[in-house]
Formats: sequence, structure tokens, C-alpha cells
Amino acid sequence: MTTEHSTELVVVGVDGSPASAMAMAWAARYARAMGATVRAVLAWHYPAAAGPAPIGVAPAIVAGDIEQARREDLEKAIAATFGDPPSVQVEPKVVYGHPSQVLIDESRDADLLVVGSRGHGGFTGMLLGSVSTHCVTHAACPVTVVRTS
Repeated sequence: MTTEHSTELVVVGVDGSPASAMAMAWAARYARAMGATVRAVLAWHYPAAAGPAPIGVAPAIVAGDIEQARREDLEKAIAATFGDPPSVQVEPKVVYGHPSQVLIDESRDADLLVVGSRGHGGFTGMLLGSVSTHCVTHAACPVTVVRTS
């Protein structure tokens, strides 16, 4: 249960994929119905093809630019889903790290974690992507997985 918020906290993972947009829309409807606060979380890290992601910190030479670009992406996604100004209280959060671990960490303070069934990567035939599977099996709160139609 949330201790920092007086209302329920719903964390939603954002990555720009269609499934992520549907998860945000689901979280928006839920938050309006429950009077909850939404924390929209966008995690970023270097892809494995460029080498392993540094633990806990990105190289300073690129971190600022990438962080700003990710923040702008997140703000656009929030405005598209929640309106401008948002129809519910939304906390945008950009975090460096692997999406699975970032969302698991965020679930510790959340009452509900909402993720899309599949992001950008992986195999198209799979029903669940690796991030959503990891969240379902390791989150510290209930998880809703929103499937694309």
C-alpha cells in the first residue's frame, strides 16, 4: 500500500509502443474511476548491441540529451492519453535502467502496476513480452497486463 500518497498510486510503464498506449489509456480510465494518482514511468538504457548497460548511471556525455528527449516523449504520451492539462493527477518519471527492473522497483510504492502485453522488442508471436512477464512474476503489487486487440 502506498505511504507517500493519500490516494491510490497506479504505476504505468511507457515505451511508446501501441500496447503501452493502451496500458496508459486503461490506467487513465482506472484512475478517473478510483480517484487515483498515475505515475507514468519511462525507463531507458543502452541496448545490448552497444554493450551492457552501465549499472545505475549513464555516461554523462549523452545522459542529459537522452534524458531530455525521453522526458519530451513521455510528456507527449501523457498529453495524448490524459489530455492537456491531464484529467487526473499524473506524475511523469524518466528512469535510467532496464524497464523490467525499473518497473519492479516502482511497484514497491504502488497499489497497482499497469503494463502493455508487449513492447517494441521480442518476437511478434508471443502473447506476453519479457518485461510484462517479469513484472507479473516479480512485482510487489497487483499487475494488470493490457493486451492490444
